[in-house]
Amino acid sequence: MSEPPGASTPSPRTLRTLHFATVAALGGFLFGYDTAVINGAVTAIRSVFGVGAFATGLAVAMALIGSAVGAWNAGKLADRYGRLVTMRIAAVLFLLSALGSALPFTIWDFTLWRLVGGVAVGMASVIAPAYIAEISPARGRGRLGALQQLAIVLGIAISQAVNWAIAGAAGGGAEATILGLAAWQWMLAAEAVPAVLYGLLAFTIPESPRYLVTRGHAGRAHRVLSTTEGGDVDERIAEIRESVANDHRPRVRDLRDARTGLLPVVWVGIVLSVLQQFGGINVIFYYSSALWQSVGIDESRSLLLSLSTQIFNILGTVIALALLDRVGRRPLLLTGSAGMTVMLGAATYAFGHATTVNGEPNLADPYGPMALVAAHAFVFFFAISWGPVVWVLLGEMFPNRFRAPALAVAAAAQWLANFVITATFPPLSEASLSMTYLGYTAFAGVSVWFVLRWVPETKGRTLEDMDRTALTRTG
Repeated sequence: MSEPPGASTPSPRTLRTLHFATVAALGGFLFGYDTAVINGAVTAIRSVFGVGAFATGLAVAMALIGSAVGAWNAGKLADRYGRLVTMRIAAVLFLLSALGSALPFTIWDFTLWRLVGGVAVGMASVIAPAYIAEISPARGRGRLGALQQLAIVLGIAISQAVNWAIAGAAGGGAEATILGLAAWQWMLAAEAVPAVLYGLLAFTIPESPRYLVTRGHAGRAHRVLSTTEGGDVDERIAEIRESVANDHRPRVRDLRDARTGLLPVVWVGIVLSVLQQFGGINVIFYYSSALWQSVGIDESRSLLLSLSTQIFNILGTVIALALLDRVGRRPLLLTGSAGMTVMLGAATYAFGHATTVNGEPNLADPYGPMALVAAHAFVFFFAISWGPVVWVLLGEMFPNRFRAPALAVAAAAQWLANFVITATFPPLSEASLSMTYLGYTAFAGVSVWFVLRWVPETKGRTLEDMDRTALTRTG
Protein backbone atom coordinates (compact mmCIF):
# COMPACT_ATOMS: atom_id res chain seq x y z
CA MET A 1 0.00 0.00 0.00
CA SER A 2 2.68 2.50 0.97
CA GLU A 3 5.83 0.37 1.11
CA PRO A 4 9.16 1.53 -0.29
CA PRO A 5 10.23 -0.05 -3.60
CA GLY A 6 11.55 -3.55 -3.13
CA ALA A 7 9.76 -4.15 0.17
CA SER A 8 8.92 -7.86 0.40
CA THR A 9 6.56 -7.88 3.36
CA PRO A 10 4.03 -5.34 4.62
CA SER A 11 5.20 -3.16 7.48
CA PRO A 12 3.34 -3.03 10.81
CA ARG A 13 2.09 0.45 9.79
CA THR A 14 0.60 -0.95 6.58
CA LEU A 15 -1.06 -3.83 8.41
CA ARG A 16 -2.55 -1.53 11.05
CA THR A 17 -3.96 0.79 8.39
CA LEU A 18 -5.36 -2.22 6.56
CA HIS A 19 -7.00 -3.38 9.79
CA PHE A 20 -8.64 0.03 10.32
CA ALA A 21 -9.92 0.16 6.73
CA THR A 22 -11.18 -3.42 6.85
CA VAL A 23 -13.24 -2.83 9.98
CA ALA A 24 -14.80 0.27 8.42
CA ALA A 25 -15.50 -1.74 5.26
CA LEU A 26 -17.51 -4.24 7.31
CA GLY A 27 -20.23 -1.62 7.04
CA GLY A 28 -20.00 -2.21 3.30
CA PHE A 29 -20.32 -5.96 3.87
CA LEU A 30 -23.56 -5.40 5.76
CA PHE A 31 -24.63 -2.90 3.11
CA GLY A 32 -24.27 -5.62 0.47
CA TYR A 33 -25.75 -8.38 2.61
CA ASP A 34 -28.79 -6.38 3.71
CA THR A 35 -29.70 -5.11 0.26
CA ALA A 36 -29.23 -8.45 -1.54
CA VAL A 37 -30.50 -11.00 1.00
CA ILE A 38 -34.06 -10.14 -0.06
CA ASN A 39 -33.31 -11.78 -3.44
CA GLY A 40 -33.84 -15.29 -2.08
CA ALA A 41 -36.91 -14.34 -0.08
CA VAL A 42 -38.87 -12.10 -2.44
CA THR A 43 -40.85 -14.85 -4.20
CA ALA A 44 -41.81 -16.49 -0.89
CA ILE A 45 -42.77 -13.15 0.69
CA ARG A 46 -45.03 -12.38 -2.26
CA SER A 47 -46.71 -15.78 -1.84
CA VAL A 48 -46.95 -15.78 1.97
CA PHE A 49 -48.50 -12.33 2.21
CA GLY A 50 -50.52 -12.64 -1.01
CA VAL A 51 -49.40 -9.33 -2.53
CA GLY A 52 -48.96 -8.21 -6.13
CA ALA A 53 -46.08 -6.76 -8.12
CA PHE A 54 -46.53 -3.20 -6.83
CA ALA A 55 -46.62 -4.14 -3.11
CA THR A 56 -43.69 -6.51 -3.62
CA GLY A 57 -41.62 -3.81 -5.29
CA LEU A 58 -42.51 -1.36 -2.52
CA ALA A 59 -41.56 -3.82 0.26
CA VAL A 60 -38.20 -4.52 -1.38
CA ALA A 61 -37.53 -0.89 -2.28
CA MET A 62 -38.55 0.65 1.05
CA ALA A 63 -35.12 -0.24 2.40
CA LEU A 64 -33.76 2.18 -0.18
CA ILE A 65 -35.86 5.06 1.14
CA GLY A 66 -34.37 4.27 4.53
CA SER A 67 -30.94 4.26 2.91
CA ALA A 68 -31.51 7.75 1.53
CA VAL A 69 -32.56 8.95 5.02
CA GLY A 70 -29.54 7.28 6.61
CA ALA A 71 -27.13 8.67 4.03
CA TRP A 72 -28.58 12.17 4.38
CA ASN A 73 -28.12 12.20 8.16
CA ALA A 74 -24.89 10.21 8.44
CA GLY A 75 -22.74 13.23 7.63
CA LYS A 76 -24.33 15.26 10.42
CA LEU A 77 -23.85 12.42 12.92
CA ALA A 78 -20.27 11.83 11.77
CA ASP A 79 -19.32 15.50 12.11
CA ARG A 80 -21.04 15.96 15.46
CA TYR A 81 -20.29 12.69 17.26
CA GLY A 82 -17.48 11.17 15.21
CA ARG A 83 -17.06 8.44 12.63
CA LEU A 84 -16.89 5.60 15.15
CA VAL A 85 -20.13 6.47 16.96
CA THR A 86 -21.89 6.56 13.61
CA MET A 87 -20.57 3.07 12.79
CA ARG A 88 -21.83 1.69 16.10
CA ILE A 89 -25.30 3.18 15.65
CA ALA A 90 -25.47 1.59 12.19
CA ALA A 91 -24.51 -1.80 13.65
CA VAL A 92 -27.39 -1.65 16.14
CA LEU A 93 -29.86 -0.75 13.39
CA PHE A 94 -28.61 -3.64 11.23
CA LEU A 95 -29.22 -6.03 14.12
CA LEU A 96 -32.74 -4.74 14.82
CA SER A 97 -33.66 -4.95 11.14
CA ALA A 98 -32.39 -8.52 10.78
CA LEU A 99 -34.46 -9.78 13.70
CA GLY A 100 -37.56 -7.69 12.96
CA SER A 101 -37.79 -8.52 9.25
CA ALA A 102 -37.34 -12.22 10.01
CA LEU A 103 -40.37 -12.23 12.34
CA PRO A 104 -43.02 -10.02 10.70
CA PHE A 105 -46.76 -10.19 11.31
CA THR A 106 -47.82 -8.52 8.06
CA ILE A 107 -46.27 -7.14 4.90
CA TRP A 108 -46.46 -3.69 6.46
CA ASP A 109 -44.33 -4.32 9.56
CA PHE A 110 -41.96 -6.30 7.33
CA THR A 111 -41.66 -3.17 5.19
CA LEU A 112 -41.00 -1.08 8.31
CA TRP A 113 -38.11 -3.31 9.41
CA ARG A 114 -36.69 -3.16 5.90
CA LEU A 115 -36.83 0.64 6.24
CA VAL A 116 -34.82 0.44 9.50
CA GLY A 117 -32.21 -1.74 7.81
CA GLY A 118 -32.09 0.74 4.97
CA VAL A 119 -31.23 3.58 7.36
CA ALA A 120 -28.27 1.50 8.56
CA VAL A 121 -27.21 0.79 4.98
CA GLY A 122 -27.33 4.50 4.14
CA MET A 123 -25.21 5.38 7.15
CA ALA A 124 -22.65 2.71 6.26
CA SER A 125 -22.56 3.88 2.63
CA VAL A 126 -21.41 7.33 3.79
CA ILE A 127 -19.25 6.64 6.79
CA ALA A 128 -17.12 3.80 5.40
CA PRO A 129 -15.68 5.63 2.33
CA ALA A 130 -15.26 8.84 4.32
CA TYR A 131 -13.39 7.12 7.16
CA ILE A 132 -11.21 5.04 4.83
CA ALA A 133 -10.27 8.09 2.76
CA GLU A 134 -9.34 10.01 5.91
CA ILE A 135 -7.06 7.36 7.43
CA SER A 136 -5.37 6.25 4.17
CA PRO A 137 -2.06 7.50 2.74
CA ALA A 138 -2.50 9.05 -0.73
CA ARG A 139 -0.42 6.33 -2.43
CA GLY A 140 -2.70 3.55 -1.26
CA ARG A 141 -6.02 5.32 -0.87
CA GLY A 142 -7.54 3.91 -4.06
CA ARG A 143 -6.92 0.31 -3.08
CA LEU A 144 -8.01 0.84 0.49
CA GLY A 145 -11.08 2.74 -0.69
CA ALA A 146 -11.95 -0.15 -2.99
CA LEU A 147 -12.13 -2.39 0.10
CA GLN A 148 -15.58 -0.83 0.60
CA GLN A 149 -16.79 -2.20 -2.73
CA LEU A 150 -15.02 -5.53 -2.18
CA ALA A 151 -16.84 -5.81 1.14
CA ILE A 152 -20.14 -4.92 -0.55
CA VAL A 153 -19.76 -7.60 -3.21
CA LEU A 154 -18.65 -10.16 -0.61
CA GLY A 155 -21.74 -9.28 1.41
CA ILE A 156 -23.92 -9.76 -1.66
CA ALA A 157 -22.23 -13.05 -2.59
CA ILE A 158 -22.36 -14.47 0.92
CA SER A 159 -26.02 -13.51 1.26
CA GLN A 160 -26.73 -15.51 -1.91
CA ALA A 161 -24.66 -18.45 -0.66
CA VAL A 162 -26.50 -18.38 2.68
CA ASN A 163 -29.85 -18.18 0.87
CA TRP A 164 -28.97 -21.16 -1.33
CA ALA A 165 -27.68 -23.20 1.62
CA ILE A 166 -30.73 -22.46 3.78
CA ALA A 167 -33.14 -23.24 0.94
CA GLY A 168 -31.29 -26.52 0.36
CA ALA A 169 -31.39 -27.42 4.04
CA ALA A 170 -35.13 -26.73 4.07
CA GLY A 171 -35.72 -28.95 1.05
CA GLY A 172 -35.04 -26.60 -1.83
CA GLY A 173 -37.68 -23.92 -1.30
CA ALA A 174 -37.79 -20.60 0.55
CA GLU A 175 -41.21 -21.43 2.03
CA ALA A 176 -40.14 -24.76 3.56
CA THR A 177 -39.49 -24.71 7.31
CA ILE A 178 -36.51 -25.37 9.59
CA LEU A 179 -37.21 -25.62 13.33
CA GLY A 180 -40.59 -24.00 12.88
CA LEU A 181 -39.43 -20.98 10.85
CA ALA A 182 -39.63 -20.67 7.08
CA ALA A 183 -36.36 -20.73 5.17
CA TRP A 184 -36.84 -17.11 4.03
CA GLN A 185 -37.05 -16.05 7.70
CA TRP A 186 -33.73 -17.76 8.45
CA MET A 187 -32.21 -16.01 5.43
CA LEU A 188 -33.10 -12.61 6.86
CA ALA A 189 -32.22 -13.46 10.48
CA ALA A 190 -28.70 -14.61 9.55
CA GLU A 191 -27.68 -10.97 9.10
CA ALA A 192 -27.61 -10.60 12.90
CA VAL A 193 -24.22 -12.36 13.02
CA PRO A 194 -22.18 -9.84 10.94
CA ALA A 195 -24.12 -6.96 12.53
CA VAL A 196 -22.89 -7.93 16.00
CA LEU A 197 -19.34 -8.44 14.69
CA TYR A 198 -19.32 -4.99 13.06
CA GLY A 199 -20.47 -3.30 16.25
CA LEU A 200 -17.82 -5.02 18.38
CA LEU A 201 -14.93 -4.40 15.96
CA ALA A 202 -15.83 -0.70 15.72
CA PHE A 203 -14.36 -0.43 19.25
CA THR A 204 -10.94 -1.62 18.01
CA ILE A 205 -10.08 1.22 15.60
CA PRO A 206 -9.10 4.89 16.13
CA GLU A 207 -11.10 7.97 15.24
CA SER A 208 -10.39 9.76 11.96
CA PRO A 209 -7.42 12.17 12.29
CA ARG A 210 -9.26 14.85 10.33
CA TYR A 211 -12.23 14.68 12.68
CA LEU A 212 -9.85 14.83 15.67
CA VAL A 213 -8.13 17.95 14.30
CA THR A 214 -11.47 19.71 13.78
CA ARG A 215 -12.31 18.91 17.41
CA GLY A 216 -9.01 20.26 18.73
CA HIS A 217 -7.45 16.87 19.52
CA ALA A 218 -4.21 17.36 17.60
CA GLY A 219 -2.26 15.05 19.92
CA ARG A 220 -4.59 12.13 19.23
CA ALA A 221 -4.58 12.94 15.52
CA HIS A 222 -0.76 12.93 15.58
CA ARG A 223 -0.76 9.41 17.07
CA VAL A 224 -3.20 8.12 14.45
CA LEU A 225 -1.22 9.63 11.54
CA SER A 226 2.00 8.21 12.97
CA THR A 227 0.31 4.82 12.91
CA THR A 228 -1.10 5.07 9.39
CA GLU A 229 1.17 7.36 7.36
CA GLY A 230 4.44 8.06 9.15
CA GLY A 231 6.80 10.61 7.62
CA ASP A 232 6.53 14.26 8.63
CA VAL A 233 3.38 14.00 10.73
CA ASP A 234 3.64 17.59 11.97
CA GLU A 235 3.49 18.82 8.38
CA ARG A 236 0.43 16.65 7.72
CA ILE A 237 -1.28 18.06 10.83
CA ALA A 238 -0.52 21.56 9.56
CA GLU A 239 -2.01 20.72 6.15
CA ILE A 240 -5.19 19.43 7.77
CA ARG A 241 -5.42 22.49 10.01
CA GLU A 242 -5.03 24.76 7.00
CA SER A 243 -7.77 22.93 5.11
CA VAL A 244 -10.23 23.37 7.97
CA ALA A 245 -8.99 26.74 9.20
CA ASN A 246 -11.70 29.22 10.13
CA ASP A 247 -14.22 26.56 9.23
CA HIS A 248 -17.58 25.90 10.82
CA ARG A 249 -19.32 22.59 11.09
CA PRO A 250 -20.09 21.47 7.51
CA ARG A 251 -23.73 21.83 6.49
CA VAL A 252 -25.72 21.05 3.38
CA ARG A 253 -26.21 24.77 2.71
CA ASP A 254 -22.43 25.06 2.28
CA LEU A 255 -22.90 23.18 -0.99
CA ARG A 256 -25.02 25.90 -2.62
CA ASP A 257 -23.93 27.76 -5.72
CA ALA A 258 -25.63 30.90 -6.98
CA ARG A 259 -25.56 29.86 -10.64
CA THR A 260 -26.18 26.10 -10.60
CA GLY A 261 -27.94 25.53 -7.27
CA LEU A 262 -25.15 23.29 -6.00
CA LEU A 263 -21.38 23.46 -6.43
CA PRO A 264 -20.24 21.77 -9.67
CA VAL A 265 -18.25 19.07 -7.84
CA VAL A 266 -21.39 18.15 -5.88
CA TRP A 267 -23.39 17.82 -9.10
CA VAL A 268 -20.70 15.51 -10.48
CA GLY A 269 -21.03 13.32 -7.38
CA ILE A 270 -24.83 13.26 -7.66
CA VAL A 271 -24.86 12.32 -11.35
CA LEU A 272 -22.19 9.66 -10.80
CA SER A 273 -24.38 8.18 -8.09
CA VAL A 274 -27.54 8.23 -10.21
CA LEU A 275 -25.87 6.75 -13.29
CA GLN A 276 -24.39 3.96 -11.17
CA GLN A 277 -27.94 2.88 -10.34
CA PHE A 278 -29.77 3.65 -13.60
CA GLY A 279 -27.79 0.97 -15.40
CA GLY A 280 -29.97 -1.50 -13.51
CA ILE A 281 -27.25 -3.30 -11.56
CA ASN A 282 -29.42 -3.80 -8.50
CA VAL A 283 -32.13 -5.49 -10.55
CA ILE A 284 -29.60 -8.32 -10.82
CA PHE A 285 -28.80 -8.19 -7.10
CA TYR A 286 -32.38 -7.89 -5.78
CA TYR A 287 -34.47 -9.71 -8.35
CA SER A 288 -32.20 -12.11 -10.24
CA SER A 289 -33.83 -15.19 -8.69
CA ALA A 290 -37.31 -13.95 -9.64
CA LEU A 291 -35.95 -12.76 -13.02
CA TRP A 292 -34.62 -16.19 -13.99
CA GLN A 293 -37.82 -17.83 -12.76
CA SER A 294 -39.80 -15.42 -14.95
CA VAL A 295 -38.11 -16.86 -18.05
CA GLY A 296 -38.57 -20.51 -17.14
CA ILE A 297 -35.73 -21.46 -14.73
CA ASP A 298 -36.76 -23.34 -11.56
CA GLU A 299 -36.27 -21.89 -8.07
CA SER A 300 -33.27 -23.99 -7.02
CA ARG A 301 -31.32 -23.27 -10.23
CA SER A 302 -32.26 -19.59 -10.11
CA LEU A 303 -30.76 -19.27 -6.62
CA LEU A 304 -27.60 -20.97 -7.87
CA LEU A 305 -27.41 -18.61 -10.86
CA SER A 306 -27.80 -15.65 -8.49
CA LEU A 307 -24.78 -16.96 -6.58
CA SER A 308 -22.77 -17.48 -9.78
CA THR A 309 -23.17 -13.84 -10.84
CA GLN A 310 -21.59 -12.84 -7.55
CA ILE A 311 -18.47 -14.83 -8.37
CA PHE A 312 -18.05 -12.53 -11.39
CA ASN A 313 -18.79 -9.59 -9.11
CA ILE A 314 -16.02 -10.56 -6.69
CA LEU A 315 -13.56 -11.31 -9.50
CA GLY A 316 -14.14 -7.93 -11.11
CA THR A 317 -13.80 -6.10 -7.81
CA VAL A 318 -10.49 -7.81 -7.02
CA ILE A 319 -9.19 -6.77 -10.46
CA ALA A 320 -10.33 -3.19 -9.81
CA LEU A 321 -8.57 -3.29 -6.43
CA ALA A 322 -5.29 -4.05 -8.23
CA LEU A 323 -5.78 -1.44 -10.98
CA LEU A 324 -7.25 1.61 -9.24
CA ASP A 325 -3.94 3.15 -8.19
CA ARG A 326 -2.16 2.05 -11.37
CA VAL A 327 -4.41 3.04 -14.26
CA GLY A 328 -6.59 5.60 -12.47
CA ARG A 329 -10.29 6.14 -11.93
CA ARG A 330 -11.39 7.51 -15.33
CA PRO A 331 -10.00 4.69 -17.52
CA LEU A 332 -11.77 2.09 -15.40
CA LEU A 333 -15.06 3.99 -15.53
CA LEU A 334 -14.86 4.30 -19.32
CA THR A 335 -14.04 0.63 -19.78
CA GLY A 336 -16.94 -0.36 -17.57
CA SER A 337 -19.40 1.99 -19.27
CA ALA A 338 -18.60 0.62 -22.72
CA GLY A 339 -18.81 -3.01 -21.59
CA MET A 340 -22.03 -2.48 -19.65
CA THR A 341 -23.69 -0.79 -22.62
CA VAL A 342 -22.88 -3.71 -24.94
CA MET A 343 -23.97 -6.37 -22.44
CA LEU A 344 -27.22 -4.62 -21.57
CA GLY A 345 -27.95 -4.33 -25.29
CA ALA A 346 -27.41 -8.08 -25.66
CA ALA A 347 -29.72 -8.79 -22.71
CA THR A 348 -32.36 -6.50 -24.22
CA TYR A 349 -32.21 -8.44 -27.49
CA ALA A 350 -32.41 -11.81 -25.71
CA PHE A 351 -35.33 -10.90 -23.45
CA GLY A 352 -37.19 -9.64 -26.50
CA HIS A 353 -37.45 -13.29 -27.63
CA ALA A 354 -39.07 -14.67 -24.45
CA THR A 355 -42.14 -16.80 -25.18
CA THR A 356 -44.83 -18.71 -23.29
CA VAL A 357 -44.90 -22.52 -23.59
CA ASN A 358 -47.77 -24.47 -22.00
CA GLY A 359 -48.60 -21.44 -19.89
CA GLU A 360 -45.02 -21.12 -18.56
CA PRO A 361 -42.41 -18.51 -19.51
CA ASN A 362 -39.55 -19.74 -21.66
CA LEU A 363 -36.33 -18.35 -23.12
CA ALA A 364 -35.24 -20.87 -25.74
CA ASP A 365 -31.78 -21.33 -27.26
CA PRO A 366 -29.81 -19.34 -28.22
CA TYR A 367 -31.52 -16.54 -26.30
CA GLY A 368 -31.41 -18.20 -22.87
CA PRO A 369 -27.62 -18.68 -22.91
CA MET A 370 -27.23 -15.21 -24.43
CA ALA A 371 -29.14 -13.62 -21.53
CA LEU A 372 -27.13 -15.59 -18.96
CA VAL A 373 -23.78 -14.63 -20.52
CA ALA A 374 -24.84 -11.00 -20.89
CA ALA A 375 -25.99 -10.79 -17.25
CA HIS A 376 -22.74 -12.27 -15.92
CA ALA A 377 -20.56 -10.10 -18.18
CA PHE A 378 -22.56 -7.00 -17.25
CA VAL A 379 -21.94 -7.68 -13.55
CA PHE A 380 -18.22 -8.16 -14.29
CA PHE A 381 -17.91 -4.85 -16.17
CA PHE A 382 -19.77 -3.07 -13.36
CA ALA A 383 -17.50 -4.68 -10.76
CA ILE A 384 -14.26 -3.50 -12.39
CA SER A 385 -15.54 0.05 -12.74
CA TRP A 386 -18.70 1.73 -11.52
CA GLY A 387 -19.04 -0.44 -8.42
CA PRO A 388 -15.76 0.38 -6.66
CA VAL A 389 -14.68 3.52 -8.52
CA VAL A 390 -17.77 5.59 -7.70
CA TRP A 391 -17.38 4.91 -3.97
CA VAL A 392 -13.66 5.74 -4.11
CA LEU A 393 -14.38 8.99 -5.96
CA LEU A 394 -17.13 10.00 -3.54
CA GLY A 395 -14.74 9.45 -0.64
CA GLU A 396 -11.94 11.58 -2.11
CA MET A 397 -13.27 14.11 -4.65
CA PHE A 398 -14.98 16.48 -2.18
CA PRO A 399 -13.00 19.09 -0.23
CA ASN A 400 -12.39 18.55 3.49
CA ARG A 401 -14.48 21.55 4.45
CA PHE A 402 -17.70 19.97 3.17
CA ARG A 403 -16.86 16.31 2.51
CA ALA A 404 -19.41 14.84 4.92
CA PRO A 405 -22.50 16.76 3.72
CA ALA A 406 -21.49 16.41 0.06
CA LEU A 407 -21.06 12.66 0.51
CA ALA A 408 -24.42 12.55 2.25
CA VAL A 409 -26.16 14.34 -0.63
CA ALA A 410 -24.51 12.14 -3.29
CA ALA A 411 -25.25 8.95 -1.37
CA ALA A 412 -28.85 10.01 -0.76
CA ALA A 413 -29.24 10.62 -4.50
CA GLN A 414 -27.81 7.17 -5.14
CA TRP A 415 -30.32 5.53 -2.82
CA LEU A 416 -33.24 7.45 -4.29
CA ALA A 417 -32.16 6.37 -7.77
CA ASN A 418 -31.85 2.81 -6.48
CA PHE A 419 -35.39 3.09 -5.08
CA VAL A 420 -36.76 4.23 -8.44
CA ILE A 421 -35.14 1.31 -10.28
CA THR A 422 -36.08 -1.28 -7.64
CA ALA A 423 -39.69 -0.19 -7.14
CA THR A 424 -40.42 0.10 -10.85
CA PHE A 425 -38.79 -3.12 -12.07
CA PRO A 426 -41.60 -5.59 -11.12
CA PRO A 427 -44.41 -3.69 -12.91
CA LEU A 428 -42.19 -2.59 -15.82
CA SER A 429 -40.85 -6.11 -16.38
CA GLU A 430 -44.38 -7.49 -16.40
CA ALA A 431 -45.25 -4.96 -19.11
CA SER A 432 -42.09 -5.55 -21.20
CA LEU A 433 -38.83 -6.99 -19.90
CA SER A 434 -36.93 -6.13 -23.08
CA MET A 435 -38.04 -2.48 -23.10
CA THR A 436 -37.09 -2.18 -19.41
CA TYR A 437 -33.57 -3.35 -20.25
CA LEU A 438 -33.44 -1.03 -23.24
CA GLY A 439 -33.86 1.88 -20.81
CA TYR A 440 -30.96 0.61 -18.69
CA THR A 441 -28.86 0.33 -21.87
CA ALA A 442 -29.52 3.97 -22.72
CA PHE A 443 -28.33 5.19 -19.31
CA ALA A 444 -25.17 3.06 -19.56
CA GLY A 445 -24.45 4.75 -22.89
CA VAL A 446 -24.94 8.22 -21.37
CA SER A 447 -22.38 7.35 -18.67
CA VAL A 448 -19.61 7.17 -21.31
CA TRP A 449 -20.21 10.80 -22.29
CA PHE A 450 -20.50 11.96 -18.69
CA VAL A 451 -17.16 10.45 -17.63
CA LEU A 452 -15.38 11.96 -20.63
CA ARG A 453 -16.88 15.40 -20.03
CA TRP A 454 -17.10 15.85 -16.27
CA VAL A 455 -15.33 13.30 -14.07
CA PRO A 456 -11.92 14.37 -12.62
CA GLU A 457 -8.96 12.06 -12.13
CA THR A 458 -7.99 11.82 -8.45
CA LYS A 459 -5.29 9.14 -8.55
CA GLY A 460 -2.30 9.88 -6.31
CA ARG A 461 -3.55 13.23 -4.99
CA THR A 462 -3.85 14.04 -1.29
CA LEU A 463 -7.21 15.14 0.06
CA GLU A 464 -5.71 18.52 0.90
CA ASP A 465 -4.46 18.95 -2.68
CA MET A 466 -7.98 18.29 -3.98
CA ASP A 467 -9.27 20.73 -1.38
CA ARG A 468 -7.06 23.49 -2.81
CA THR A 469 -8.11 22.60 -6.38
CA ALA A 470 -11.77 22.80 -5.44
CA LEU A 471 -11.21 26.17 -3.80
CA THR A 472 -9.74 27.47 -7.06
CA ARG A 473 -12.59 26.10 -9.16
CA THR A 474 -15.46 27.19 -6.91
CA GLY A 475 -14.08 30.31 -5.35
